[in-house]
Amino acid sequence: MNLFLDYKKKIFNFLKILNKKKILKIPENFKSITVELPPKNQKGDISCNAAMLLAKFNNKTPLEFAEVLKTHLSKNFKEFKSIDVSGPGFLNIFFDNSFWLNHLSQVIKLNKKYGSNKTVKKKYNIEFVSANPTGPLHVGHCRGAVLGDALSNILSFNGQKVTREYYVNDHGGQIKNFVTSVYYRILEIKKKKEFPKTIDLYPGDYVIQIAKKIIKKKSIKNFNNFDKIYKKLSTESLKYSMELIQNNLNLLGIKHNNFVYESKLIKDKMVLKTVQNLEKKNYVYKGELTAPKGEKTIDWKIRKQLLFKSTAFGDDTDRPLQKVDGSWTYFAADMAYHSHKISRKFDILINILGADHAGYIKRIVSATKAISNNKVNLICKVSQLVKLYKDGEPFKMSKRSGDYITVEDLIKEVGKDSVRFMMLSRSNDVDLDFDFKKVTEKSKDNPVFYVQYAYARINSIFRLLKIDLNKKIKIKSFNLNEHEMTILKKISEWPKCLEISLNKLEPHRIPFYLYELVTLFHSYWNLGKDNKEFRFVSVNLNNSRLVLLQALSIVIRNAMTILGVSTPKIM
Repeated sequence: MNLFLDYKKKIFNFLKILNKKKILKIPENFKSITVELPPKNQKGDISCNAAMLLAKFNNKTPLEFAEVLKTHLSKNFKEFKSIDVSGPGFLNIFFDNSFWLNHLSQVIKLNKKYGSNKTVKKKYNIEFVSANPTGPLHVGHCRGAVLGDALSNILSFNGQKVTREYYVNDHGGQIKNFVTSVYYRILEIKKKKEFPKTIDLYPGDYVIQIAKKIIKKKSIKNFNNFDKIYKKLSTESLKYSMELIQNNLNLLGIKHNNFVYESKLIKDKMVLKTVQNLEKKNYVYKGELTAPKGEKTIDWKIRKQLLFKSTAFGDDTDRPLQKVDGSWTYFAADMAYHSHKISRKFDILINILGADHAGYIKRIVSATKAISNNKVNLICKVSQLVKLYKDGEPFKMSKRSGDYITVEDLIKEVGKDSVRFMMLSRSNDVDLDFDFKKVTEKSKDNPVFYVQYAYARINSIFRLLKIDLNKKIKIKSFNLNEHEMTILKKISEWPKCLEISLNKLEPHRIPFYLYELVTLFHSYWNLGKDNKEFRFVSVNLNNSRLVLLQALSIVIRNAMTILGVSTPKIM
């Protein structure tokens, strides 16, 4: 039930009827009109631009043609209380009370489904987090994790089939460095050998905990020969590291339903198969590359190497697939992973990338196009940096040294709800300032508190009246004042907010909408402090008002569920 989409369709179909009756003319290639909120300087419940689009074709000015449409729309749509012709030709439409009563009833009836938009069902793969399995998640991973989860929730809420995927990079140099770090911690514990101060090692305390678990398990009896036990030690180290990462994700309320391991793709020779497949399509060749921008030309050695023709798909340069030693590049392995995704018949692939991977988008999109013959759409969303502030001072992060803020640290400090809500409070493509003080305040300046407090206040009203919030309430006579109607109209915008969030893959629109919605509610609540007429609990109890509160609670709960944030009944 999307008020704006519904009336866009209804009015457009009505215009086609008028066209058949030769009351007006519509161009053959005319596709649609828009039905939106009225411009800020104009009033109305909805606003339509049909007059401005069709006036010239009907040999009239927009204002003249708007008057013609106003007459016919008023006769056909009985729920239209009035229509104002405003500005350059907008049709600003007001609904009557019977429409709003029906709309409010529909919100209550739909309940947990209110806001969901009817769309063509597709199969999505959203890959997010995919942090190297070399330690716990830090705040840099946190934003992308919450973004990927919220996008998955939006798609699922709108009836799409979603696979939440984690790609485990368990192959390559960083893994060997990690396993070596675990090994030296084991020697430190068992044989009192000092941990080496080597830049490539991971010195964090979590490595000590992993080492202790491996020692306790006793699956490796002898630690004297690193090379001999490497395979088993690697398996054990990565298992406990992934457990740590999954525990971090659980703290955020995130659960992936599929994990793909790079090592398995390598073992199954997926990289070789993918490269051979591209060779058959003439997208792989042996050639030479000039030095990348920023590299010192004097240090760059031009050599023949295996290259992917990514420039054929819009990339800036062709990309190498093999290193000097003949091993596959990270990009080649990633191509194989995306080939694996494509083989699973997803309609749309979405990758959530960190800020340092923005330059990687063109090449991986090019690879996906080449592998799928331009049939699969890959969308990359970049999650920009999070800047932490506490007591006016920025927090520094450095994964190598172990001196950084983990997801667990952050949640212990401010709670899951604050972390998730604030991580989604700005568009993912801009930096986010995360202020510890702001997100723990119990005030209007803390949006997550302000939204949760609105839900708690609604529950307090029903507790006081001893009425179940979910109980069906009959409306004897529809009677909402101006302030309540403003809240109801904002409630009617929820499906539109979700539709835009879905189409643009932008969950940050939901926190903005929620804050605007609950601000209307809190402002109205405060009016009741000085005027009994505006109090929700009064001698002359208004059932319309109670049903409005039920509808408001439904929207808050549905929106917060998508964000992965709780709605406490008592605060």
